[in-house]
Amino acid sequence: MYPNLYYLVQDLLGLKLNALKLVNSFGFFVALAFVASGYVLYHELKRKEALGEFVSIEETYVVGEPVSMSELITSFAFGFLFGFKIIGAFLIENALNNTQAFILSLQGNVGAGIAVGAVMAFLKWKEKDKVKLDKPETKSYMVWPHDRVGDIVLQAALWGFIGAKIFHNLENLDDFAKDPFGALISFSGLTFYGGLIIATIAIIIYVRKFKIRVIHFADAMAPTMLFAYAAGRIGCQVSGDGDWGIPNFSPKPFSWLPDWMWAYTYPHNVVNEGVAIPGCVGNYCNQLPVTVYPTAFYEIIGTFILFGIMWMMRKKITQPGILTGIYLIFAGGERFFIEKIRVNNRIHSLPFEPTQAELISTILILSGIVFLAFSKKWFPKTISNV
Repeated sequence: MYPNLYYLVQDLLGLKLNALKLVNSFGFFVALAFVASGYVLYHELKRKEALGEFVSIEETYVVGEPVSMSELITSFAFGFLFGFKIIGAFLIENALNNTQAFILSLQGNVGAGIAVGAVMAFLKWKEKDKVKLDKPETKSYMVWPHDRVGDIVLQAALWGFIGAKIFHNLENLDDFAKDPFGALISFSGLTFYGGLIIATIAIIIYVRKFKIRVIHFADAMAPTMLFAYAAGRIGCQVSGDGDWGIPNFSPKPFSWLPDWMWAYTYPHNVVNEGVAIPGCVGNYCNQLPVTVYPTAFYEIIGTFILFGIMWMMRKKITQPGILTGIYLIFAGGERFFIEKIRVNNRIHSLPFEPTQAELISTILILSGIVFLAFSKKWFPKTISNV
């Protein structure tokens, strides 16, 4: 496992670059997943715009204004944070030995923070001063949904993280009660469905604000979400963030299959779960005491296949809502079945003792079936409302 990019580069290239200890592997791959998914969504929105499913709206902006105090403060704040933490990490002894603890602590270099903050504020002033006019002008331009992909991705990332944290802690109330603050700020412990639910609500509010037709947008997001989920799971597998399966002592079904694809102990996992690895010194020196199913890897393969299926069929489906229904069934079905071999807390007070994910998966599947059955009635192709 590679808790951060330092270990990945060291293993692949033999290079020891301490700066890479600041880049958490899980976060790195999740960030790549958002960027790549934004690219997929951008092109899908443009395709649907060409079909007439979206319209542009006019917006205005002012050019030639001098820099505002809020812009200077924001630039200084970002610069201060960068200098205080990132540069401070190289100036403070042993800061890189436990990067997560350092990043979440109050440690840093104030001098570096002030210096970088001042430079960022000056550059912002210089940028605005170059185009400053004696009399600022108001201009207008047309904005299409694909122009807002950057903001949509940021909204999804922010609210997805918040939702994932909330649902994870609801699912693990005993652990949360022991250390509420640590549970909230920890980089590990994220529940996908929590992120999906909260981010969906936030994005619906966002797109309605800009008169983007929600059902057409949902259809554009359908294949994108499968792609994002598969790409994000790469981070889970690479870092060993706890999203593994139940113990697996069964012999490999195929001799040519690598051991880690069938049963794995997740050595050097990022959550330090398990027992000590003999001879290992420092952080991330644990591995699971028994081999388990690498469920994150299975989800990567399965969800990429489902994405490929949906991507190939998307142009043939013209009825609004059908792609959304297929996504709900695909996403719910994939997670429902993987739960059978995945470690998770069960709700003992309910019949059959389901997991939180199994309950939500069932709701998604049933919702998908309803979408397939009623989309033609609910979303006529001449739909004009948002």
